[in-house]
Amino acid sequence: MSESNNTVWLTQEAFDKLQSELTYLKGEGRTAIANKIAEARSEGDLSENGGYHAAREEQGQAEARIRQLEHMLREAKVGQAPAGTDEVVPGSKVTVAYFDDEDDTDTFLLGSREVMGTDDAVDIEVYSPQSPLGAAVQGHRKGEKVSYQAPTGKTIEVTILAVEAFHE
Repeated sequence: MSESNNTVWLTQEAFDKLQSELTYLKGEGRTAIANKIAEARSEGDLSENGGYHAAREEQGQAEARIRQLEHMLREAKVGQAPAGTDEVVPGSKVTVAYFDDEDDTDTFLLGSREVMGTDDAVDIEVYSPQSPLGAAVQGHRKGEKVSYQAPTGKTIEVTILAVEAFHE
């Protein structure tokens, strides 16, 4: 495989958007949440203070999002996923056939709407590289058969019919 499994391909627009979100969360966002916590704390008994607990929950979610964004941006490569390869990598548009049935196919983007810069107007399923199907096909090539275990426990076999770089 030419790229690490952790490589995240971002458009420049998506990279800038995620960088802006990170900057906001680490600055104004943290300050706003700290102010909510301080205000709720000043109301007295914390054990029955719903506002305090909600603000602490919001703080935890914001800190988790900061860690997620930092990881994504650290692993990011700005530009398009490599073109002209038949290897499935994040940023690939992949077509698979289920159980050797060429009438039962699925075409999807390996990546995420968030990092690929796609919006709801783009009509394509998106599978994370960490999803069962995404993890199974990643690193494999057109023509290869792979199998994965569905959340139901059933083993599903797919044949990779096509791999191409995704373009909105």
